[in-house]
Amino acid sequence: MPDLDFRAPRLFVDAPLHEGERIALERNQSNYLGNVLRLSAGENILVFNGRDGEWRAAIDGRKRPDSLVIIARTRPQDRLPDIAYVFAPLKHARLDYMVQKAVEMGASVLQPVLTRHTQVSRVNGERMRANVIEAAEQCGILSLAAVAEPIALDRFLDKRDSARLLVFCDEASDVTAPVQALQTAQAAAGIDVLIGPEGGFAEDERALLLRQPKTLRLSLGPRILRADTAGVAALALVQVALGDWN
Repeated sequence: MPDLDFRAPRLFVDAPLHEGERIALERNQSNYLGNVLRLSAGENILVFNGRDGEWRAAIDGRKRPDSLVIIARTRPQDRLPDIAYVFAPLKHARLDYMVQKAVEMGASVLQPVLTRHTQVSRVNGERMRANVIEAAEQCGILSLAAVAEPIALDRFLDKRDSARLLVFCDEASDVTAPVQALQTAQAAAGIDVLIGPEGGFAEDERALLLRQPKTLRLSLGPRILRADTAGVAALALVQVALGDWN
């Protein structure tokens, strides 16, 4: 992977990117560049849209930044590993953290699922999407994770592709060597990493999960992890064993 420029500000823009293109800035973007970063016309930033790679762009505008002029591409578009992060939503700040960390860990899809013990029943998809973009801007990520609508766990299991590997994290599992277990799994059709709610899965939900084809039930160690911590741990294990970390 090319070296990242961590000193240049990065901005997501929902517009096609090619040399010479002029892109109007939204008000919040103009405020961020002009009032927060104190940048002015002629200065350069990096921009991406999740499709066309990363580009260097010059700020334009008389009194305040109001547009960008695309200059040259700095990195080609990449692809995320086919890893869906499937999780029972948490409340507010902890959900924000969970989304941001899943993006940093390379998840390509974020799928909220509603279980018996899920703490919240409504999920703000726009807020999740904003957290995806913010994490990508800050971490040099080019591809944006898709944010799916919340769905009941049983419906998710009914509609998912049964050829995909389902990694089911469960503190009651007797699998104590998760890396070795993952390394022997077959994941050619993609991976769904499932993290349950703080209260754990109900017994009927656990039984339903164990009946799924290509299911790998894992323990994440001798200590009980909070759901947001468990998500980071599980994604790290999957990336090391089967993802783009190896």
